[in-house]
Amino acid sequence: MASKILPATVARRAFPLCPTVRIIPQTFAWTPPIARCQSQSHRPAVRIAGQRRAISSTTRRRFAAVDDALDPRLLERESDEVDVCIIGGGPAGLGAAIRLKQLANEAGNEDFRVLVLEKAGELGDHIVSGNVTEPTALNELLPDWNSEENPNRFEHATPAKVDRMRFLTKNKAIPLPKPPQMANHGNYILSLNQLVKWLGERAEEIGVEIYPGFAASEILYNHEGVVKGVATNDLGIGRDGKPKDSFERGMEFHAKVTLLAEGCHGSLAKQVIKKYDLRRDSQPQTYGLGIKEVWEIQPEKFESGLVVHSMGYPLPSDTYGGGWMYHFGDNLVSIGLVVGLDYPNPWLSPYAEFQKMKQHPMYRQYLEGGKCISYGARTLIEGGFQSIPKCAFPGGALIGDTAGFVNLPKVKGTHTAMKSGMLAAEATWDALQGNPDGGTVFLYDYEDKLRQSYIWSELKEVRNMRPSFHNPLGLYGGILYSGLEAYVFRGKAPWTLKHRKPDHAATKLADECKKIEYPKPDGKISFDILTSVSRSGTNHEEDQPVHLQVKDWDKHAQMEWPKYKGVENRFCPAGVYEYVEDESKELGVRFQINAQNCVHCKTCDIKDPSQDINWATPQGGEGPKYVLT
Repeated sequence: MASKILPATVARRAFPLCPTVRIIPQTFAWTPPIARCQSQSHRPAVRIAGQRRAISSTTRRRFAAVDDALDPRLLERESDEVDVCIIGGGPAGLGAAIRLKQLANEAGNEDFRVLVLEKAGELGDHIVSGNVTEPTALNELLPDWNSEENPNRFEHATPAKVDRMRFLTKNKAIPLPKPPQMANHGNYILSLNQLVKWLGERAEEIGVEIYPGFAASEILYNHEGVVKGVATNDLGIGRDGKPKDSFERGMEFHAKVTLLAEGCHGSLAKQVIKKYDLRRDSQPQTYGLGIKEVWEIQPEKFESGLVVHSMGYPLPSDTYGGGWMYHFGDNLVSIGLVVGLDYPNPWLSPYAEFQKMKQHPMYRQYLEGGKCISYGARTLIEGGFQSIPKCAFPGGALIGDTAGFVNLPKVKGTHTAMKSGMLAAEATWDALQGNPDGGTVFLYDYEDKLRQSYIWSELKEVRNMRPSFHNPLGLYGGILYSGLEAYVFRGKAPWTLKHRKPDHAATKLADECKKIEYPKPDGKISFDILTSVSRSGTNHEEDQPVHLQVKDWDKHAQMEWPKYKGVENRFCPAGVYEYVEDESKELGVRFQINAQNCVHCKTCDIKDPSQDINWATPQGGEGPKYVLT
């Protein structure tokens, strides 16, 4: 494999612990990933959250030579040129990267550079999902992924064996017929966290360059308004917005094609969607918040391959959502609750609802005597077919959950995310081969490939199920209609139901709704929120700008508190937002943001009624450090 010459900043950031990389002024010698990192202690770009990175002497000299009042963003960034830059090292991003390098290597073009930027300190750290994976895309991309003859096979997949669907009342679990879309024969229960790490290893083996710890925070455009790449955020900025002694300017990555695979509600995708008006022909996107724990349970209670889904209790009938429990590995259980973020009652707490759900006899019987070992939360796409935006834009494309390819009734999104990345990779390769002069690349073929794929047919078939829950009967009307869709219409109804409004606009005033009193956690099955957050491993350096951006905290409180009485505190699953009693304030309360607790779920950006909170990327390498999620 040919050596790559990259700027010094990349060497320092990407391989701070790797002794086989030799850094020289402005360049470094690149060696294949397998050769350079043989042990866990030498994995590239591993960094403890809050640890300072080494900064270049060039940057130090530039910084020392300027006036303290000079905006550090005026300093020149170092840059790197690649063929394709992929933002996000999840299933979609890695699926795209692997497929691109497969095509390039098959064509004999080993110098074709595919770069993946991931904001987490290691691949998988920010991945949370209760996951039963349909292996369709994996079988296509890496046919021997689970073969016993493959020495590098993925060893942590548990075949799904038993499906159960239950409607819960407070004390009972009523069997429901299993919709055909939810049949899991041939699927696998696994940790998406582990799968992503494994995919990263396979990507590096074929020459994909992966830089964890790089938080892409800005889209770069050329003079024609075409996306030309991304920039990572500056490091060493204090909470007051001023540069510290450890200041390091961000890095620019210029690419012929930029693929955004940030996951649900990506911060860069938001910018691109707005700039190019990619939602002009689609309905509003709607979201759910998934809250999850992983438990070690008593061996006698473990049922390998058991898949359970539930609806009903504890959620009220005007709130969409449901629970799950998957048995995988040796004696591990993934348990969680998804709450649709279009819920109307601002007194509702998705976190507290999850704690109540675990106390239901159906779930409690498995958890009693066990140990909770991991906690996490993340929003997920629920809008489906009618909320898919335009996916191609000048210079790049949206892939995976960033575009909304989740089959909600099927409770699946990994296979569609990976497939979209693979389709984008093929469209990108063809477009670049047909563009030798280096003009603007527009992936028209990607849109066509999507419409011809199983992604499109799957989502179209179930398009009416989620919006059917917007009806006078709420949950019960939605279940009835979904049954008709599953068994009678089978996706061929001549109508398409619509989503009513964005999730934040569905929130009613606190005075219009019944206040909900939640039981105190028992510390055995249910837990207080800070105990759970400690299990997420999340960490942020305290002395940095708050990445949950609210321009004026006092003004925010004046807008929100009288109407919603602290809805931010209740919708956040990590205890980030608080209203603290403060007699010096006109309202008697002070709005406070505990950004260090953030688990990067994006709920605040979606659900805040005034849309006054903007989730932006903190320093690279920070945030949760999930395990087995």
